[in-house]
Amino acid sequence: MMAASSRAQVISLYRCLLRESSKFASYNYRTYALRRVRDAFRAHRTEDDPRTVQQLMEEGRQALGLIQRQVAIGQMYAAQRTVVE
Repeated sequence: MMAASSRAQVISLYRCLLRESSKFASYNYRTYALRRVRDAFRAHRTEDDPRTVQQLMEEGRQALGLIQRQVAIGQMYAAQRTVVE
């Protein structure tokens, strides 16, 4: 079982990823990012090995940075909104 602080860090990272993913201007990018974040966390829900958890946390932090950069670029070059949005 994960330590309480590790669990809190995982939940915090999950929320940050969801929050940043919801900032995508494009509906398609937004839904794709949200789905990928949720699926990745569900797939590793039962992971107990501390090394693997730390590796996954690092990958999550890198993904968060990537999403933040892509959202910033998307805001600089805003496209016309679709009917769905």
